[in-house]
Amino acid sequence: MDDGSDDGSDELVKAYGKGDGRIRLLSPGRVGLVEALNLGIKAARTPFIARMDADDRMHPERLELQWRYLLDNPNIDLVSCRVSLFPEEIIKGGFREYIRWQNECLTPADLADEIYWESPVAHPSVMFRKQVIVELGSYRDGDFPEDYELWLRMVAAGKKMSKLKEILVDWREGENRLSRQDPRYSREAFDRLRGAYLARDPRLHDGRELVIWGSGRVTRKRVRHLLSYGFKVSAWVDVSPRKIGHMILDAPVVSPEWLMRKKRPLVLSYVVKHGARDDIKGTLEEMGYERGRDYLMVG
Repeated sequence: MDDGSDDGSDELVKAYGKGDGRIRLLSPGRVGLVEALNLGIKAARTPFIARMDADDRMHPERLELQWRYLLDNPNIDLVSCRVSLFPEEIIKGGFREYIRWQNECLTPADLADEIYWESPVAHPSVMFRKQVIVELGSYRDGDFPEDYELWLRMVAAGKKMSKLKEILVDWREGENRLSRQDPRYSREAFDRLRGAYLARDPRLHDGRELVIWGSGRVTRKRVRHLLSYGFKVSAWVDVSPRKIGHMILDAPVVSPEWLMRKKRPLVLSYVVKHGARDDIKGTLEEMGYERGRDYLMVG
């Protein structure tokens, strides 16, 4: 799918396609990423579609392993794989930590329970069932990251995603990536999208109290996307003694010990500081809270 390239890559694809009917070049002009993706899906003649970007690297066995996995697991609608980053010399700590987390999300439960933290799969690493994606409405265009919105929509619809343990895609980092430049991939866009899907999540409508872990200014700014749908916070959890006892939106700031109650609330942790995430998960699980049932990590 040539989305208006001007670097000669269209001629390269044509050359590869001579005598090989598997390779077809589609050149609709500059239509934008979402339209290009949907045109590619529509044109595909197979039940499985593998996503790829022109500047990343795919390991030779990737397609076969993912294809066989979907054949052997008819209950799985999308399969990804672990990825590595390159070029190594420009990878920064935050992105490295994100990929470390992403590569730990392997099972359908991991991907569903961690979906509100960040996109749990790299877009160019996925293979999915065409029929499932088409029935869901394919990619949507809007002021949000199109891939993350689709994964959220799949989980909300009860579709299952999984990930192979092998590293089969090398994901290129660079300052020219859309995620670095386009406002659709900004922190605000991600927060707004998470808030919209969290507001529809059945776990927020089961009658339990809603508790937010984190009470700082940045956290409150991000939580407002969820609260705009009419949710009321029963308490804000914080480990800072100077914050405990304060009131935010008519709810008290409490210590983690407050959560050791007979009737557990649903805890949404909005703390994103490196290291704090694992500490919070450890504390909650020591109290008997179960990921996906009693608490969710929100990135």
